[in-house]
Amino acid sequence: MKIEEIIQSQNMPDGRKTSINLMYTANLIHDRGAEILKPFGLTTQQFNVLRILRGRKGEPANLSTIQERMISKMSNTTRLVDKLITKGLVRRMICAENRRKVEIFITDKGLELLKQIDEPMDRINEETIARLSREEVDLFNELLEKIRG
Repeated sequence: MKIEEIIQSQNMPDGRKTSINLMYTANLIHDRGAEILKPFGLTTQQFNVLRILRGRKGEPANLSTIQERMISKMSNTTRLVDKLITKGLVRRMICAENRRKVEIFITDKGLELLKQIDEPMDRINEETIARLSREEVDLFNELLEKIRG
């Protein structure tokens, strides 16, 4: 369905149409992911933190590193980490050499939870691009990167 039909607006300048189309589609994808995460008691931001920590392969991350890698830069990383600690999915350690340095690790429970989420999340991501050819997916990603500069 065309974005003009969805938002019931015609004759938009190209920049506005493209931005609205991109935001509308991003929200649609976000909502699908949030539905998958809901039964696991996670938000998309908490899921993002867990994926970042899993990607560290056992190495700790500090709050700054997590914040830099977050998809949504508006997230309160400290609050997200605190909630994940409460759930037993991550742990925080004070560095022995520098007590001001806080290191964050994913727990085995966090890794196990991600294993459960991977398949349904991968499935919904593949469904999102199912109507695109391999070449279109590559071009789409290239264009998104070009938009970001």
